[in-house]
Amino acid sequence: MAISPVTADRVLNNILSNMSTHKVALVTGSNKGIGFAVVRALCKQFPGDVYLSARDVGRGTAAIESLKTEGLNPLFHQLDITDPGSVRCARDFFKEKYGGLDVLINNAGIAFKMADTTAFGIQAEVTLKTNFFATRDMCNEFLPIIKAGGRVVNVSSVMSSIALKRCSQELQAKFRSDDITEEELVGLMERFVKEAQNGEHEKKGWPNTAYGVSKTGLTVLSMIQARRLSKERPGDQILLNACCPGWVRTDMAGPNATKSPDEGAVTPVYLALLPPGAKEPHGKFVSEKQVQVW
Repeated sequence: MAISPVTADRVLNNILSNMSTHKVALVTGSNKGIGFAVVRALCKQFPGDVYLSARDVGRGTAAIESLKTEGLNPLFHQLDITDPGSVRCARDFFKEKYGGLDVLINNAGIAFKMADTTAFGIQAEVTLKTNFFATRDMCNEFLPIIKAGGRVVNVSSVMSSIALKRCSQELQAKFRSDDITEEELVGLMERFVKEAQNGEHEKKGWPNTAYGVSKTGLTVLSMIQARRLSKERPGDQILLNACCPGWVRTDMAGPNATKSPDEGAVTPVYLALLPPGAKEPHGKFVSEKQVQVW
């Protein structure tokens, strides 16, 4: 039996309506640690679908099954933020299935252990590739599909502000500038990697921490992105912030840290669930649910 044009239009409108009203959240790098705890908390508090993502499908699906034993029902999507094809595939999936994304938590990140003997120049290149450049690529692909009223949380670190204070006065001024552009910030991050590889980063005013510099870049990137959202989409009330989850017992931070992963998830989840109509925080660095001086 043929479907009338009116019926077909009604079906299509219902699909589009469901896409726009059904909420969805995505957490990158969330098969373990803080990201896993964030997914757990969102499954309990977020009124919509929650996607756990991981580079490795096996580890991701194992994490999903673990949460299901707790009576939770997260969904899975493979995502490697260092792979542009993987990022675009995920973007297209959320755009087509949900009409966009309501909550994006950029949690994926790496850190070399203190005792690692890898040359500092290599540490700088590898760390910034994931923590800064790949996260920036994620934002550039996903920010255009963040729905009105959406929330974006970039998981940074207190090391971002510690590294900032260890920079030269010239670099500090640039990182604290209210009108630094994304292109200028990218240039600074590329400069750090190059000077680290040449063994002259400290002489050029940089601290001796690749992780700290990567997170300084991420925090400043968040401020730039927030300003751009306010300018380009002023009526959409999207809030974007960077945050420090604290010192959390994970594979990355080690067993002596002071917080459990669930405790580390508190601030990212708080920012992800800022109520409709909230105007702040936006473009801030937040720790313990409080805006920090940058």
